[in-house]
This record gives sequence, structure tokens and C-alpha cells, in this order.
Amino acid sequence: MEQIEEFVRAANEQDGVELHGLMVLRHGEVLAQGWWEPYGPAKPHLLYSLSKSFTSTALGFAVAEGSVDLDATVLSYFPEFDDRVTDDRSRAMKVRHVAAMSSGHLDETIEQAWRAGEGDLLLGLLLLPPERDPGTVFAYNQPCTYAMSAIVQRVSGVPLTEYLRPRLFEPLGIGTYGWVRDRNGRDIGFSGLYTTTEAIARLGQLYLREGEWEGRRLLPAEWVAEATRPHIATGRDDPDWDQGYGFQFWRSRHGYRGDGAYGQFMLILPEQDAVVAMTSQSPNMQGLLDAAWEHLLPALKAERHSSETWNCRTRPLTWSPPSAGMGPAAEAGAVPVGAGAAAALGDAVYRPGSGNELATLQTVTVDGDRLTLADHGKPLELRLGHEGWTETGPVATARTATGVDVVFAETPHRLHLHLDAADRTFAARWETAPLDPAPPLSVMRMPR
Repeated sequence: MEQIEEFVRAANEQDGVELHGLMVLRHGEVLAQGWWEPYGPAKPHLLYSLSKSFTSTALGFAVAEGSVDLDATVLSYFPEFDDRVTDDRSRAMKVRHVAAMSSGHLDETIEQAWRAGEGDLLLGLLLLPPERDPGTVFAYNQPCTYAMSAIVQRVSGVPLTEYLRPRLFEPLGIGTYGWVRDRNGRDIGFSGLYTTTEAIARLGQLYLREGEWEGRRLLPAEWVAEATRPHIATGRDDPDWDQGYGFQFWRSRHGYRGDGAYGQFMLILPEQDAVVAMTSQSPNMQGLLDAAWEHLLPALKAERHSSETWNCRTRPLTWSPPSAGMGPAAEAGAVPVGAGAAAALGDAVYRPGSGNELATLQTVTVDGDRLTLADHGKPLELRLGHEGWTETGPVATARTATGVDVVFAETPHRLHLHLDAADRTFAARWETAPLDPAPPLSVMRMPR
């Protein structure tokens, strides 16, 4: 277990990195699992682009059931757009092309597609002529994944979450999940899925077992092989992004993976018969993978493992003992991360001051043990304790030396609030900013 501790130490020593949840499995057994407060095993976490691997899985079910043909054109599922889509390359774009991020476009098109489709990313994608023939060039392009979600919904009549419920979530015992849905009634597919660290591990284990779960076949082994092999070269600078791309899975220097912004990882390692599930806040995703390859791989190659409980000594965690299978973990003895000597906060309404980086935040109000953040959405009313983390639903607060940290514990994101009691001003700064540049703070949580 020493190598796992070394990985945790190496990861957390990187600038700006916080591990939020970690599960390490080998031969279907849990070697180690843990969560940093205020995160926990039962709490969902925004997966960002790791959502894509769940969307790919939905497509796999649809292909296996015969309702989607990988070699059919995207346009064939939406005949209502036939008269509007005139470009030959757009008309030739197949389901397998969007699944492999090889629509023929040379770059991300999400903003242009929003405009071209007047809020419909699928129509926008089809109205933007690809610069190259589909299937010949890779571009990481959100509307491609959105097209997969739209196709599954078109053939099934229900959004991804409802489609996956009886096929994936219920068989795998995944009970906590929610997906951001757009104004067209579609789960967006390319991002926006919230679920637990254990759900990531369970999906990884399903793929590691080539589509079988507890002796029951859920996905065809042929789909797993097709979805996870390299379909197209990626041409990226970072070594783990330059190994080729499958159907919404990245090939890695070791095995393959699903991943999402700020360090949401599902590492599938067939040679080691292992899965690593990780939620985090990491501005350096390659650095996190480098640490995994350096420290975790030796642990996963070992022939024997200690049955003793491993406890992290590098940073306080809520560790539970290794157990057979993948049952729920029990939290115990957690210590907050990042709560230092607390500043004395005066009751006041604080207004934006110099150094404020969050233009949408209008006022911060401290009233005893209450903290209210008012922005362009519904005011966010939070409890404010005196020691450690204080939780209000999916948001946790902790007093710091200069003010308050606000952790949106169903996302990777932490907001630092510097409060100046003398002139009653605040300066807000994200540790890592949400990819949506200005989300209302009250909606930074799993859709319910």
C-alpha cells in the first residue's frame, strides 16, 4: 500500500491539486478508497467530459439493440433537417464519425454551433460544413457527443438518464445521478453528468470485464472492443492525449480511460486487471496521470496485497478499510482541508472591491452564522460555522485567515472570499473556474 500513499502525496504536492475522491480496484476488489472532506462517498460530483464515456455506453446499448446503425448518417435520424443541410460532408457524417470525434471539423465548434442552430447544437453541427472529409481528422468537439445523445433520444423517446436507468444504472447499483438538460429537453451528453466516485469505478469495472457485470452480460464484448480501440490519431502534445481516440474514450500510455476537466478520471488497466476512479480539482491533468503511472502502477502490478487498512498520512482523509466487492464506504474521523486560522468576520454587507475576479457576484452578507451570496441567480444562503466545514446542502463553508472558502461539493470548484471588514468590500476568486464562465452560484449542484 506504500505506493498508493506515495501517489496521494505526489498528487497533492502538485500546485493547485486537490484529490476529492479515490477508489483503486484490482481483480474486482477494492484496494483503497477515500474521500477528502467536504466530499464523501455518497455525494455526486460533476464529471465534466468523463460524462462522454457514459454517453458512449448509451450508444453501445442502442447499437446492440439494433436501433442505431454506426454506419448510418447522423442526418438520417433527423429527416426534418434534410432540406436545410446541403453540404456534402455534413450529409455524409456518420454516427461512427461523431462517436470518434472525427466529424471532419478541424476544431471545437460549440459556440458556432449554438449560433448556427439557434440553440440546437445538433442542427448547428450539421449546418457547419466540415473542413475535411468525415473520418479523416480528429477534433475534440462537444457537438459530436451531443449528436450521440440526440440520436439515442430520437430512437428511444427518452433522454439519456432515463434510457440508461434500466440498462446501466440499476444493474450496476448506481442510484445517485443527474444530468444537465438543455432547453430542447436533451441531456447534453458531452458534460453535465453528476454521479459518485463509486459509479465511475463500476462503469470502469463493466468495461474491464468486457461488458459483463456479476455474471450477467450487459454490453456486447464487441462493443467494448470497438469503443475502446483507437479509431483516429489525436496529434496532441501531452503523451496521454496522443495515443489515439476511441468512441468517447481516450487511449493512454497504459490502458484506456474516460476523463473530464480538472481531473475526473476513470482509468481502465486490462494488463493489471485494475480500475482507478478519481474525482479531483487538478489544473494539471497530465501531471496527475504521470503521478498515477509512477506510483500506482507498481502497486497494481504486485502479486499480493496487504489486507491491512491503509491510512493516508499526507493529508487528512475519510478512509475506510478495503472490503470485498464494491460496497458503500463508511466515513469516520474526517478533518477539513484548507481551513486555517479563522479571521474575525464582522456582520456586514460586503460589496465588490479591488482584486475581485467574479463580476457576477454583487454582495456578500455576513449575519452571525449566516452567509448570503447574491449574484444574477437566486441568492445562495449558507450556514457559517466557527471550526471546520459547515455544510448547507451541497455547499460547504469554512472560515479562513482572510475570509471564507466556499466549496461547491458536487463540483470540482472552490470559491475564495477575501473579506475586508474595514471598508466592507470583498474580493472573490475561483481556485479553478467553472467551464461555464458565469453560472449562477445557486445552480452549481446536481440537477434534481
